Amino acid sequence: MSCSDTITNYAFRSLGFGERRLPTADITLCDQFTLIGSGMIWNIYFGLLAILLGFFSAQAIALAKASSNKAVRKPAEWFIFVFRGSPLFIQFFFGYFLFLSLKQTFPTFDNLTDAWLGAAIVLWLNTTAYSAEIFFGALMAVPKGDLESADAYGFTGWPRFRRIVWPTMLRLAWPAYTNEAIFIFHSTTLVFFSGFPALQQKGDALYYASYFADKTFNPFIPYPILAGYFVLVTLCIITVFGLIGKRLNRHLPQARVSRPRLMSQIFR
Repeated sequence: MSCSDTITNYAFRSLGFGERRLPTADITLCDQFTLIGSGMIWNIYFGLLAILLGFFSAQAIALAKASSNKAVRKPAEWFIFVFRGSPLFIQFFFGYFLFLSLKQTFPTFDNLTDAWLGAAIVLWLNTTAYSAEIFFGALMAVPKGDLESADAYGFTGWPRFRRIVWPTMLRLAWPAYTNEAIFIFHSTTLVFFSGFPALQQKGDALYYASYFADKTFNPFIPYPILAGYFVLVTLCIITVFGLIGKRLNRHLPQARVSRPRLMSQIFR
């Protein structure tokens, strides 16, 4: 089988399309690159969903934690404490059995034990807790001078938050939030070890890397391939978040890099 045939047969196998049987003999580099890359579709799905949903829910939890109302503040504090204080793998374990109990009690929750939904919810809640603490710290670090200036110009309530507090909070939290986005994407590999079954029993990238390591008795090829894919996606995250960070800081004076002039150095 040529490499083009391998890509055609296995590129979307993790989604249930293409060849059903995995290669068992004469495994090539093309087989490993293609199937591990196919499994990365699930890792990207889990990471993107957790980051997109967690970005908004984390800010809501951060605002709740900063509230003066104890009935609003305490649940937010306990939510952050529980999900930051327990390992993610244990959260997968308890999440699966909680969703399994809900599924047995309410048949309408049948999909909660599938990885595409159940594991995504656990990742979302986990990154929400960590990101909420990041946004809360940034919220507390908003300069008082900015708030006093907003009061002087008559900004109160929602206009004050939308135009003064929220942009400053994002700008201060963005470097740390970028690290959290990278971390939660790397954490998607733990879905392989959880009890959540993948769609149509097709695995993620770590599933295929482990399969090839077992079949070839050589883990030094599939796992570096897996790491390479994660490095590429991490570079994409850094690039996108870096552009957003520049956009958030566009009003700030940028440091100018002075380049030495060649002729002035020669004739000095």
